[in-house]
Amino acid sequence: MQVLADRKSIREFSTNALPLQTLANLLWAGFGTNRADGHRTAPSTMNSQEIEIYVSLAEGTYVYEPLLHRLRPLIADDIRARTGGQDFVKAAPLALVFVADLARMEKAKPEDRERYANMDVGYISQNIYLYCASEGLATVVHELDRREPPKLLNLKPSQRILLAQSVGFPK
Repeated sequence: MQVLADRKSIREFSTNALPLQTLANLLWAGFGTNRADGHRTAPSTMNSQEIEIYVSLAEGTYVYEPLLHRLRPLIADDIRARTGGQDFVKAAPLALVFVADLARMEKAKPEDRERYANMDVGYISQNIYLYCASEGLATVVHELDRREPPKLLNLKPSQRILLAQSVGFPK
């Protein structure tokens, strides 16, 4: 009950980097593997597991691989400031970009896939909000320009950017 009471959006971030264990815990809480059969900490429509979390830090951008619980390097560039237009995006030490691969949603009707993916990313984002509340971290979901990041992240035509979320220590 305390975590739910503490959950809130915070838009002022310290520039201090998150400890690696905190980052690992946050990603696991968001959409990590919590069962031997590969199921995750957040529900996924028809178990499609279509959401990928792109992790942008000062030292580069990665893709979270839940089954191995690791970050796969994607690009050496720091693209955090390019994930949103608001000033706080530039200060936050962590930018998460949630991408849906609609091709993974084979069981869903094509016209329903994007709607289901939007629901699924909401569960993941809320898990991250609750983890942040439990650890005294700041987080906020924000809008992003969807034109440039797909090129930066080398996304496939079946992939759609759904949401961005900044995380860090409160200022």
